[in-house]
Amino acid sequence: MQLLDGKVLSQTIKAELALEVAQLREKGMKVPHLVAVLIGENAASQVYVASKIKSCEEVGFKSTMIRRDADTTEEEVLDIVRKLNEDPDVDGFIVQLPLPKHINEEKVTLAIDHRKDVDGFHPINFGRMAQGLPAFLPATPYGIVEILRRYNIETSGKNCVVVGRSNIVGTPISILLSRKGYPGDCTVTLTHSRTKDLAAEVRRADIIVAAIGIPNFVQGDWVKEGAVVIDVGINRIEDPSKKSGFRLVGDVDFEAVAPKCSYITPVPGGVGLMTVTALLMNTLKACTGEIY
Repeated sequence: MQLLDGKVLSQTIKAELALEVAQLREKGMKVPHLVAVLIGENAASQVYVASKIKSCEEVGFKSTMIRRDADTTEEEVLDIVRKLNEDPDVDGFIVQLPLPKHINEEKVTLAIDHRKDVDGFHPINFGRMAQGLPAFLPATPYGIVEILRRYNIETSGKNCVVVGRSNIVGTPISILLSRKGYPGDCTVTLTHSRTKDLAAEVRRADIIVAAIGIPNFVQGDWVKEGAVVIDVGINRIEDPSKKSGFRLVGDVDFEAVAPKCSYITPVPGGVGLMTVTALLMNTLKACTGEIY
């Protein structure tokens, strides 16, 4: 069993990005500028945004955070989006989800200029991705694809089972892994809460992508010998032995599953770190005009 180390891989890619940014500076060209919009006081969102801003600094990007209170109106958020769309210095921006309940997340997502949609959530980017056209890929699926690519994991003709059908992870990764080319050419089964005998479906998998948001959901006897397991879940569970009172676990029962795998991502230290790195990769592409 080999760990697919997101920490080491993200550091490698960040070093590559930093070199590209340095070359842009040497040529007197614009460096990438990423803006993060944070509405409200969601603790997890604050951690995620801080991580993204820190990562920007590490690679030499310009970064800006726009913070507003939870009682900010939907129209005020849409006005922020409009101004960022029109600002030529801003290459890409994200509006951190979830938003307060009185704000329509779909309306906000649709208002973002797809050419600055470095989260890859806009329907234009999603549609272009589905058709195999250049697009900003959703950050977590993009991170997963990079893990498979960088570790040279064979995907062609493999049975891949995705557990979870969210628009952020499950559905887009099922599309990416079924597309022509590498990493891709998989035979993909997209499973979810209504799937009959889900365990039997997972047992057929050469590659498992677990993204259902339930701690330790995928059990040891669900996984065949030699499978590749990508665990997207980040779940807090109580642990009195920890100073914080909790620990992070994935959607896969790591202790039971890891001994059976050829490769597996750890939690933490796997997909989560690559999600932030993928966001940086999209932002560089936005700056250099590689996609649009």
